[in-house]
Amino acid sequence: MKKVFKIVAGILVLILAFVFLFVPKGIDKKFNLVSQKSPYQVSEAGQKLYDSLEFVADMHCDALLWKRNLLERNDFGAVDIPRMLAGNVSMQAFTIVTKSPKDLNFDKNTGETDQITLLSMVQARPMKSWFNLTERALAQCKALHSFESKSNGTFRVIESKKDIRAYLKDKRENKNITAGFLGIEGMHALEGKIENVDKLYDAGVRMMSPVHFFDNKLGGSAHGVGHEGLTDFGKEVIKKMQDKNMILDVAHCSPKMVDDILEITQKPIVSSHTGVKGTQNSVRNISDEHIKGIAKTGGLISIAMFEPATGTKTPASTARAIKYCIDLVGADYVALGSDFDGAIETHTDITGLPLYVDELLKLGVSSTDISKVMGDNVKRLLLENLPE
Repeated sequence: MKKVFKIVAGILVLILAFVFLFVPKGIDKKFNLVSQKSPYQVSEAGQKLYDSLEFVADMHCDALLWKRNLLERNDFGAVDIPRMLAGNVSMQAFTIVTKSPKDLNFDKNTGETDQITLLSMVQARPMKSWFNLTERALAQCKALHSFESKSNGTFRVIESKKDIRAYLKDKRENKNITAGFLGIEGMHALEGKIENVDKLYDAGVRMMSPVHFFDNKLGGSAHGVGHEGLTDFGKEVIKKMQDKNMILDVAHCSPKMVDDILEITQKPIVSSHTGVKGTQNSVRNISDEHIKGIAKTGGLISIAMFEPATGTKTPASTARAIKYCIDLVGADYVALGSDFDGAIETHTDITGLPLYVDELLKLGVSSTDISKVMGDNVKRLLLENLPE
């Protein structure tokens, strides 16, 4: 019997080793696709302009959801630190997903199911994060800080105005460094407790969106059931966030919630990854009224890079949405918000950003406005709105 037990135990160990070592990578490869793979063919004018940009930034990436070594250049997915460096990317928002319903869709979801629980187990995340969304977020925060500490100085996590000023100074002298900041996609990560805003802030989170694909204690998602506005708890959380100089992200919010937020916000707000109804009429996308409202706060409309948001699987469709926003409110309020590694198929990986410059040039967008959209606006937002 002892011999049989040892054999069974050995088989179980091998099975678990296979699961933990190979399954997470297989899931990552399956869900995070790109339509056009590198190397990318860029016009001489487009590449020249891209190479001249002082600051390139993207406002949304879910790479931390996956058990991927961001210090290595991977041949799958869209983002890692070597590819950020190769693409001359100065800043990436690393946004944290903590819950995702089964049978996810753009029209109607509830929070009764969750696909991330099993994913967390298979990835061998800390056990306390398996069934607690705040702990799940904190584990991803810790992961990004770990990449920073092991990067030999090539990657920094930005948390304050002081951090970004120091980073900008150092980057002028050393191009071989890059940076990121932490965001939360859906404040169900608070587990209904306002004190968890402090916990996430202390872990480095500097941007949060109230909802993701389902309604929660803060209010209604564009993809939820009730499509309601902001609750009293939501208003309380937003006030606390803005008192702490955390950036408010309205991506995935119901139209009524966006209206409510625009009424009470005391700071610039952003939509970190969106399309626009003016070029692709989808529940996923933002209206002209809300584009104007966000711009009036001094915030950013960050345009996504995937077909359901932009209409086609091409950088040209993202460029058309950017041009639409520029024509509507001016270039000062437009940015990139790819949704890289968000369990979707993006047009390119992060090294493909010069293609978007190419397409904007074809649409007649000036080099000055392209510089703003490609990163200068994000730099301004962070310099003006992060904590001291």
